[in-house]
Amino acid sequence: MAQPIRFEQRTRDPRAELVHRLDGAPAEHAEALLSLYEVLQALHDRGVLELLRGALRSGDALVEIAVGEADTPEGIRALRNLTLLAKMLGAIDPVLLADVTRAVPVSLEQARADEARPPGLLKLLRTFLDRDFRRGLAAANDLFIALGRNLTMRDAR
Repeated sequence: MAQPIRFEQRTRDPRAELVHRLDGAPAEHAEALLSLYEVLQALHDRGVLELLRGALRSGDALVEIAVGEADTPEGIRALRNLTLLAKMLGAIDPVLLADVTRAVPVSLEQARADEARPPGLLKLLRTFLDRDFRRGLAAANDLFIALGRNLTMRDAR
């Protein structure tokens, strides 16, 4: 006659599994832990951890101050302006913005170098013959035309 097979279900202890994984973690992630310790030490050395601890302790007071400042007319305007600036930056082609950001330092450095002597009339007239100058002048004109159009539309409302 057949004998029944005894089945004993093992009870699973998730806490014991976690403890076992935690015991092996330092050896498995030693390099990452060392990097983390270096970052923590650097944050401690610079006082960032103390600052964060203080911010956590006075979290409600910080929120009240931020809300109080944001509730002023200047705060509301600043938030609206930041939103508009973010939308404007999002609408600009990054290649075009890169051209502008490369041109500004070069032009400011050139202006500093030419600061000692103002350009003569002949040099100014020669500048108008420069193709790059005319291209930049046309771009500035387009900007001023669009600005004037928007100002007119605002006045019409």
